[in-house]
Amino acid sequence: MAVESQRVEDFRLEKEPYYLPLSNEIELFEAAYNERLPVMLKGPTGCGKTRFVEHMSWRLSRTLITVACHEDLTASDLVGKYTLRGDETVWQDGPLTTAVKAGGIAYLDEIVEARKDTTVVIHPLTDDRRVLPLEKKGEIVQPPDDFLLVISYNPGYQSVLKDLKHSTKQRFVAIEFDYPPPDLEGSILTEESGVDKETADRLVKIAEKVRNLRTHGLEEGVSTRLLVYAGQMIQRGIDPVPACEATICRPITDDVEMQRSIVEIISTQF
Repeated sequence: MAVESQRVEDFRLEKEPYYLPLSNEIELFEAAYNERLPVMLKGPTGCGKTRFVEHMSWRLSRTLITVACHEDLTASDLVGKYTLRGDETVWQDGPLTTAVKAGGIAYLDEIVEARKDTTVVIHPLTDDRRVLPLEKKGEIVQPPDDFLLVISYNPGYQSVLKDLKHSTKQRFVAIEFDYPPPDLEGSILTEESGVDKETADRLVKIAEKVRNLRTHGLEEGVSTRLLVYAGQMIQRGIDPVPACEATICRPITDDVEMQRSIVEIISTQF
C-alpha cells in the first residue's frame, strides 16, 4: 500500500498579497499564531477575510492551504482517504492533513457551509491535544509548532441549519471584519483596480448607499471585492454605469425593484 501527498510547494504564494490593515487584526493574528491558538475570522462576504489570511501567510512565511467548504464536503475530503490506483490501494492525504504535516496554515473558508459532522474532525486540533486523528489509518498526526488552523464564516447567514455550534466557536480566537471605512476603501480600490481617486470615491459612495438598503430588504450589501471588479471594468473602458450594473447591481439581488433602486444610486454618481 502506498501513500500519496500533495506537493506543499504547490501552495506557496509567489508574491506578497496586497492588504490594508483596518484595525489591530495583524497584531491579533500574530499573537494567536505565536501562542498556537486557532483563529476564526467573522465578517460579511467580500470584506477581505481571505486576502487577510493570504497576507498573513506571506508575512509569517508559512504555506497556505485553503479549503472552500461546501455542503458535500466530507471528513474524508479534509483528512484523506484510500483510493485505487490500478491494482494498488493508495492513501491520499487531504488538504487539512497536508497542512498539518507541513506546518502551514490551513484555512477553512465559510466553514458553516460544510456538513456538521465534518467540522467535528477539527476539534482535536483546537484544544490542548493539538492532534489530527486519521481514523481510517489508525494514525494520529502531531503538527509542528508552526501549524495554524484558521476558519471563516459570515454571521449574516447564520440560521438554525447553518451556524457554528457553540462548542466549535469557543475553541477559537475570533477576529471581526467589516467593510472598510470610506477613506480606506477608496485607497483599496485605487490600489487593486487602478482607478483614479475620483472614480474610487464615487464607487465608495455608491457602496455606502447600497449598503443602507439592507434595512429595506436587501439581504447583504455590496462587497469591497465587487467594487474592485467595478473599477477593473471601468479601467477596461466600460462605461461606469453599465460596469456598475454588471458588478454591483445584478450580483447582489434578483429583485427587479431593488435593482431599479440600485441603478438610480449608480446614476447619481456617474
